[in-house]
Parts: sequence; structure tokens; C-alpha cells
Amino acid sequence: QVQLVESGGGLVQAGGSLRLSCAASGLTFSNYTMAWFRQAPWKEREFVAAISWIGQRTYYSDSVKGRFTVSRDNAENTLYVQMNSLKPEDTAVYYCAASSGTGIVVTRVSYHYWGQGTQVTVSS
Repeated sequence: QVQLVESGGGLVQAGGSLRLSCAASGLTFSNYTMAWFRQAPWKEREFVAAISWIGQRTYYSDSVKGRFTVSRDNAENTLYVQMNSLKPEDTAVYYCAASSGTGIVVTRVSYHYWGQGTQVTVSS
């Protein structure tokens, strides 16, 4: 049974930083492209960042490029995102997701497994 469990969310002031983690189990983690998505209230779930299976490639949405850094530790089956210079518009539930494809993909339908999400709230 595949499980993705996010942690590290919380309340932070604008300009602050958070690091989210996603612990994976029940799958061969290193075979999966991993990604972060987020969903703000009354909005569609949107792509944030993705990292290829051994971390050689990353891709970011324009809204977080230069502020967020996605990484992974295949030995620990864990995905991370370091979020710096946070803005109130970054407030959302953040989800990690796994895709069995080998390339970087940004669409929700390309991801087969999802975590339950962790709340990030950025106050102004």
C-alpha cells in the first residue's frame, strides 16, 4: 500500500521560510518522479515543483521559481521543498505526489499517488 505523508506545514509571517517533507512508503521511491502541488481555498489544485527520479532535473511554476527549492533523498524515501520569501498568496494546502513516468510532468492526471496534504499559512 502506497503512502505519502507530508509534514512541516504551519503558520509563518510573510518573508519567512518553511521546509516541507514527504515521507514515502510502499513504492520504489527512486523509480518515481515526485512533485508538490498546492490548493488554496476556492481554487484549483496547482502544480508547484517537480523533481525527476534521481534528482537530476527540477521544474518550478513561475509563481515560486527562485523562492522554492525541491529536493529528494532516495536513501530515505523522502521528498522536500524548501520555501523561502513566503508570501500570503502561498497560503494553501500542499500535497506531494508521485508519478511513474520518467520525465517531468506538471498535470495532476499524470500523478498516480497523493498525500493527504499539509497546511501552510502565510500571514501579512
